[in-house]
Parts: sequence; structure tokens; C-alpha cells
Amino acid sequence: MKLNIVPARTGWLWVKAGLRTFWQQPLALSGLFFLFITVMSVASLVPYLGNALALGLLPAATLGLMAATREAAQGKFPMPSILVSAFRAGRQQARAMTVLGVIYALGFLAVLGLSALFDGGDFARLYLVGGSLTREMVESPAFQNAMWAAMALYLPLSLLFWHAPALVHWHGVSPVKSLFFSGVACLRNFGAMTLFLLGWLGVFSLVGAVLLVLSMALGQPELMGMLMFPASLLLAAMFFCSIYFSFRDSFVTDEAETSPSGV
Repeated sequence: MKLNIVPARTGWLWVKAGLRTFWQQPLALSGLFFLFITVMSVASLVPYLGNALALGLLPAATLGLMAATREAAQGKFPMPSILVSAFRAGRQQARAMTVLGVIYALGFLAVLGLSALFDGGDFARLYLVGGSLTREMVESPAFQNAMWAAMALYLPLSLLFWHAPALVHWHGVSPVKSLFFSGVACLRNFGAMTLFLLGWLGVFSLVGAVLLVLSMALGQPELMGMLMFPASLLLAAMFFCSIYFSFRDSFVTDEAETSPSGV
């Protein structure tokens, strides 16, 4: 296994590959994504440790969606059991994925903890405990600073975990090494990753604009709110599909030939 440096334009190919693959198996992949959301939601309901448990399951669940995308790209129908692929590959890999989940949960909680330095913990408390997001809270400079600080701190954490679950599962890399290789891959393919994220930002914006125009044309402004939530869920499912292709093209086995997703 070695790092593969791709041109910046490959980032847009990852977006297109995710969209194309999703529409090859829309029912299966959307159903798996909704199951993914359900599992995370149920896990978060566990008393005291719910949010930490949900965070710990996220790398394994993301791997499950990547495995489902891989199946769909090969013309196969992904079954619901594929969502737990991370824990069916053997005891050693299951243990490694569990360790990765624990590291992710601790990292995310650390991000929230650091954000508490800016607002006394209001933003972190809202995420972990829940509650109402009031107008006064949103307009508070301290709360805004905490939110932006959390977003800035989460970015490097997300890059470390971007490829890590797949490296652990498909290449048998240890959890700590997978974080290092993932971070390096994202930085070395910075152009492609940037275009990938900008491409998805454009897709989300375009869909939002279409729904807005449609609601205005029909004279039903409330239609925008009704359609935006399910549309956002479907777009999120397509986004998760495209993550697999960013991994596939960023790492290759020694005997494999490199080939961008659009080829």
C-alpha cells in the first residue's frame, strides 16, 4: 500500500462518482444511510454515555457506508449487514476499529472542551446535553467564538480520520498509523480535497436554489422548508458515497495501477 498523489481536478471526479454510484442503487444506499442515522441516534440515547458511544461508533459506521458504496460500484446490491463490516472482519480488525472509535470520541470531546474556553461551555453543553438554541445564545459573541473555534479545531481532526477507518479495515494498518497516513494523504492531495469539498458545497447550494425557485414559482414558501430536510438527507447520503472514491484513489496497492474515479 502506498500513497497516490492525484491532480486537483480528481476532487470533482470524486463528487461525480459519488452521485453516479448513489443513483445506481438509490434505495439500498439511502436506506443504509438512514439506518446509519438511526443507529447513531439510538446510541446517543444511552444514559450518560450516549453521545460518547455514538461518537465512538462513527468511524465503524462510516466504514460500513464506504463498503456499501464499494459494493454498489461493483454492480452488487449492498445488504444491511454491510453496515457492521468493521466488526465482521476478524477480532484483530474489530479491536483496531474499536480503538479508532475511542480515539475519535476523545478527540471530539477535547474539541468541545477547548471550545468551552470561549463561552463557558454553552456550545459544548448544547451538543452533549441538548436544549433549546435561543436567539440570545446565537447572537452572543462568546457563543459564536466557541462555535467557530470548534469548527476550526474539528477540521484537522476530520482529516486525520478521513481515510483512517478504511486503512484499518482494508489494509490492516494500526489505528495510530492510520491517523498519520490519513492526515498525510489529505495534505498531499490538498488540491483534490479542496475541489471535492467545494464541489459538494456547490451541489448543496444548487439544490437549495432549485427548491427555492420551485417554492416561489408555486407560490408556496413553506414548500422550501418541507423539501429541504429530506433533500439534505439524500445529499448527505451521496456525500458519504463519494468519500469511498477519495480513499480509493489516494491509496493503491503496490501491484495496482492508479486510476482516477472518472476513468
